[in-house]
Parts: sequence; C-alpha cells; structure tokens
Amino acid sequence: MSAEPDGPEDRARRFATIWSRTIYPVTATSRTRIEFERELLPLARRLRDALLARVFDAAEGKAIGAGLVHAHCTDPEALSRTLDVFEAYLVLYCGGDGPQEELQARSARLQHAAAAGFAQALRERTLSEQEAISRAALIARSTVAEALHASEARFRAVFEGAAIGICIADLDGMVLEVNDALVRMFGSGERQLRGRPLVEWTHPDDPPHVWQLYSELIRGEREHYRVEKAFHRPDGTALWTNLTVSLLRGADGEPQYQLALMEDTTERRLLNLRLRYEATHDALTGLPNRTLFFERLEKALSAGEGQRFGLCYLDLDGFKIINDSLGHAAGDRLLVEVADRLQGCATAPGEMVARLGGDEFVALTTGTGTQAEVDELAGRILAALSTPILVDGRELSVRGSIGIVEGPAGERGAAEVLRSADITMYRAKSAGGNRYEMADEEADARAITRHGLTTALPTALERGEFFIEYQPLVQLGDGSVSGAEALVRWSHPQHGVLGPDRFIPLAERTGLIVPLGRWVLEESVRQACLWQERHGDAGGPLRVNVNLSPCQLTHPGLVSDTVEILERAGLAPAALCLEVTESALIGADDDLLKPLRRLAEMGVDIALDDFGTGYSNLANLRRLPVSVLKLDRSFTQGMQQFPADPVDLKIVEGIVALAHSLDLAVTVEGVETGAQAEQLRELGCDTAQGWYYARPGPPDRLHELALADATG
Repeated sequence: MSAEPDGPEDRARRFATIWSRTIYPVTATSRTRIEFERELLPLARRLRDALLARVFDAAEGKAIGAGLVHAHCTDPEALSRTLDVFEAYLVLYCGGDGPQEELQARSARLQHAAAAGFAQALRERTLSEQEAISRAALIARSTVAEALHASEARFRAVFEGAAIGICIADLDGMVLEVNDALVRMFGSGERQLRGRPLVEWTHPDDPPHVWQLYSELIRGEREHYRVEKAFHRPDGTALWTNLTVSLLRGADGEPQYQLALMEDTTERRLLNLRLRYEATHDALTGLPNRTLFFERLEKALSAGEGQRFGLCYLDLDGFKIINDSLGHAAGDRLLVEVADRLQGCATAPGEMVARLGGDEFVALTTGTGTQAEVDELAGRILAALSTPILVDGRELSVRGSIGIVEGPAGERGAAEVLRSADITMYRAKSAGGNRYEMADEEADARAITRHGLTTALPTALERGEFFIEYQPLVQLGDGSVSGAEALVRWSHPQHGVLGPDRFIPLAERTGLIVPLGRWVLEESVRQACLWQERHGDAGGPLRVNVNLSPCQLTHPGLVSDTVEILERAGLAPAALCLEVTESALIGADDDLLKPLRRLAEMGVDIALDDFGTGYSNLANLRRLPVSVLKLDRSFTQGMQQFPADPVDLKIVEGIVALAHSLDLAVTVEGVETGAQAEQLRELGCDTAQGWYYARPGPPDRLHELALADATG
C-alpha cells in the first residue's frame, strides 16, 4: 500500500480524520477523539477498497455500517452524519482517478448498504440487550410472585425500580398495578391506566395472532408469549413495544395473574422507518428508487390470475447536452421538475412513478385493463414533457423516449421485463425520440441474447470458456491429412456450445477479437507443435490454419505477436497458414497489405478465404500476398446432385486454372460426398475439407486420422 504523501493511505487517513471529527460529539465512547479516529481508520480503508472494487459487494458496506455500532456509535445522529460525510468526501478522498459518475453511483450504493448494516447491527445489539432484560424480567417475575405471596415491601422494591414497564392484571383482563416506567411510556397518569380493561388496548397494527395468544395464556394453555405490539397514547401518538406477557400461578399452581413487561421501541422503529425510506427513495427527487420499484414490479408480476401490468421506461432526450452545458446543478433542478410532472401523470390506483437513476424514469400501472391504460399513461407523460421547463430564468425543452412492455402477470420476471422495456426505449430513441414504442418479444429476445453474450465475452476468456476444434485438411491427390483449420467455440454456461458465427461479430464490435484472436493463435500453434512431436516425419508435418478477422489485420501488433508466438512455441512459420476473407481485402491499400506481406516473407502461408463470394477484381490477386485460395462452399453445392451442374464445374475448373497459373494452391470447403471429392480432384483442386472427411473435433482425433494415413 502506498505511503507517499497524498497516496491512497494518506488520503484514507484524512478521510478518517474528517469522519471522526464529524461524529465524535454524538458517540457514546470513552475514548479520546484521536483514539476514536484510529478505531475508524480500518473502516475507512475497507470503505475505500469497497468503492474501488471491480465487483460491488453490498456485504462490505453492511459490515462498515455494523462497524459503527461496534464502535459505540449507536445514536441515529451518528449514522446521519456518517452518510453526509460519505456523500461529500468519500469519492474526493478515496476515489482516485476513476470515472466520477460511476464512483458517485457506487458511493450511493455503499451509503445504502452501510445504513442497512447499521440498522441490522443496532437491531442485533438491541435484541441482545432485550434478552438480558428478558432474563431480568423473568427474575423480576419470580420475585414479584414471591413478593405477592410473602413480602409486599420486597415486591414494591422490584416493581417500582424496574427500568422496563410492568403491568399486572387479573385473569378477567382488568389492570391492577402499573409501575412508574410504564406510566412514563404512556405519558398519562397512573389512574388512567389502573382499572382499564386490557381488551381496550387494541391497535390497528396488532398482529393477527396477538389476541389468540392472549386467550391461550389466560386459559392456562401457555405460560408466556412475546410479540411486537403498538399502543395508543392519550396524545394520539403510537407507542411501539416489545411486549412479553407471562402467567403467574398461585401456590396451588392455579393461574392467578398476568404479568406484562414492555420495552419501548418507538425511537428504534422510527429510525428503521427513516432508514427504510432513505433506502427506497431517490434523494434528489423523492420518487421511489430502483429498489422500491423492483419490489412493486415483482409484486405486480406475481399477482393472481387475470391481473396484468404495463410498464413505461422513459429516457430523456437531450438531457446530457443540458447537463454538460449548464452544469449539474441546473440538470438536477430539471430532473426535480420532470419528477413532479411525472408524479402528476400517475395518480390512479395501481400506478406509480420511480427514478432508476440519471435521466431514466419508469411508470408502472397494474390491474385488469392495462392494455389501454399503459398507452394513455405514455401519452400523458409525453404531453407533460412538451411544455418547456424554467430553470434559472431559461426555458429548457426536454423530450422523452419511452419503451412500453405490457402483459399478463406471472409469465416473466422483473429483470426480464425491465430489459425488454430498456431495449424498446432505445428503439424509440433510434427512431428519432419524443415517441413511445411497444415491445416486440422476438426482437427483444434476440437483442437480450446479444447483449448478454456481449457482456459475458470479456470474462469468458478469463474463465477459460473458449475451446478449439479442428477440421482436417485432406490432400485430394492421395487422401492424406495435411493439417487442419482451427475453429473456436464458446462453451457458454447457459446457452451451451456456441459457434463462431454467434460471437465473433460481437467480439469484433467490442474489440475483444484482438485478445481472443491472439489466444486462438497461441493455442493452435501449441497444438501444431504437439502434432509434430507425436506424428514425427512419417507423413510430413501437420499444418494449422487460423482465421484472422478484419480487426486483427489493422492491429499494429499482428506481426510481432505472430513472430513471438511462433518463436516461443518453436514452430516453423511454414507450418502456419493465416486465413483472411476475400471481403476484408477488397480495395485493400498497401498499408493494410504490408503486415501480410511481412508474414508471407517469413514463410507463413496466407489463404484467401471464402473466395468467390465478394466482388473483387481477379487481377488484384497478383498484388495480394496470398499462396492459397479457399473456394466457398457455394461452388460445391451443385456437385451434390448427379449429374453435377456443368456450369459449376466450368467455374471451378476456370478458378483452379487461374490459381495454378499464379502459383496458388486451391482448397475447397464444404465437401460432403465422395462424388464431390472425386470431381474436385479431377478438376485439379489440391486440398479439401468438409463433413465427408470429418466434422470439426478435438485435436487428438486429427492425430489419429493422420497416423492412420501414415501407417497405410
């Protein structure tokens, strides 16, 4: 860990200093502030690490919140001040040079996690204390029972001195005695409580079983029970308690009295409600946030038969321009006004609006007629945004693109619905914005799959999910195996084995094709070395063909990477053939061809793949550094019939003659029958591959085929 001035450690210490100064006045610790700061420093380091972690871990944030309670910061004000410090200083001192918006979002999630951890730890601490109180209460109950039978003086000492509220009632439910602690909890006189029937102490929030437990107790069917129960105070406020009611029996064992012990949990409950609100509502707009929205959406999706849902996913058009030109403060005021307008659009029962983050909002409607309601809701939203918004004296126009998903409950999960709405929203934005589009399930499914594969690609290479199969290249002259083409596959955890057509275009679009292509080249060269070691000189060295994408052709490290891989493996350049598609070289200039020429000069063969599918000038073959033409399988399809298409035969014959005149070898793909193979041999083709010889398979299979050729 860095210890230089203004390094990560020094900045973490400064953050801990600010943190300790802010919350020290409201702590219950006996330590000095400097000692308290040293206690907070490990939490500050963990907070920094959680902020910068590659994968967000909510458990780490919860542990930091719990650490506050363990440091005797149990006052709710300590948590409030802590969250303010995190908001203002965490990214500043612990964020490093990372992207600020992502760090701020991560900081907000850490604040919510820390608040949840604080609440949980405080609850566990309280439960522990409550257990101690309960044990004391049991002792008090025993003492009270003895006092009732033996000594009124000793009973009064325990009864009146208890820190928790105590109430004694007869079996008819009439209150006989209350102590001072209970009187203070209710905020009323003792006379108002004594003589009052317990059945009057009901509250609308009573658990359904609470009075059933009470009935069982007074009948002597249970000795005690514990519940969380609310009571009405005379001033109209609610008193929340942890209530334990026990049965007191006489000397003859018969039930005589009820003993109620009450712990006031009102402040703790209010804190939990506040933390719950902060965890489920957006701090800027006051709208429900992503957490609460997902709870409501999941509830709507799990509704009974006949229930439906409608979801509008809104992204503001042009908000980034406003935010960048006028500043974040103006952007925030704009978002607040947008949120107010959206709330005015969703006022019917079963409707809600939430902010997911940034300039993204969602509106949800539920019921039985959401097909029409969701269209009307989207129309109201677009109409609400049509009026300019006044910010700092400027009239700002903002529009929205909306993706709509509507359907019956019980068929899809919340994450799937939101993804579909998000994809549909981008379709509306691509169509010009200021409009809404309905979800198309088939298009959404394809887009979701593509997105999932694109997202999983980088880690798939790290996790070793790719593997290579090899399809033999067979000499048409004698039928011997001369080498193989390397074909990469993806063993996807959910979708199974995927061919290159499913993920190579995605890898090219994201730039991952360069590291993936290097890995394929390394593995293929390594395998070619193993073949040569095992096969020996019995039938000549086995070569390996590796495909190059257009993106790899323009990568500056193509030549150096290839040389390094060959030298490290000890493979001769002549044992490697790089395949480049014809379309990639159409109109190629000298700069693009220069790396291929350098590789060809080293002895690496260059094959022109899919020849005949493009529109290149055949005269260009003379300037391309290729030594092999690979005819596309479309030329061999006509040979599967008998008799073969004479036009196809003439075309192949002409291409072979042209290639041989330019000293180029000809390889044919897609050979599926023996008749095809024989015709291609007669036409002068040199090499073939296809299912007639073998499907792509593991490398050992190729070795077995080659060994069989060598041994006759």
